[in-house]
Amino acid sequence: MKNTKRRWPKPDPDSGVEDVTLLIMEWLGEQGVEPMLRVDVERMREGKPAWTFAAGGGSLPHAVRADGASAGECMGRALQCLRAAGLDVPF
Repeated sequence: MKNTKRRWPKPDPDSGVEDVTLLIMEWLGEQGVEPMLRVDVERMREGKPAWTFAAGGGSLPHAVRADGASAGECMGRALQCLRAAGLDVPF
């Protein structure tokens, strides 16, 4: 596998975090962090925030979790949690 450290595209400022979610998750994996993004159909039916992001391991001092009504809202909150935990996420 060749060196992939310079492959990250610059996100379009007019697009949402949904456009880079998979890149964020891949970057986290490269840092030794284990990310997960999940949608819970039962919570969706109940009108509760159905999207959950969770991550742990690597350089995170503790596990993080963020919930949201949409994938974008969830990932926006997740980025805030990851940065508050000390990860300099490049997106």
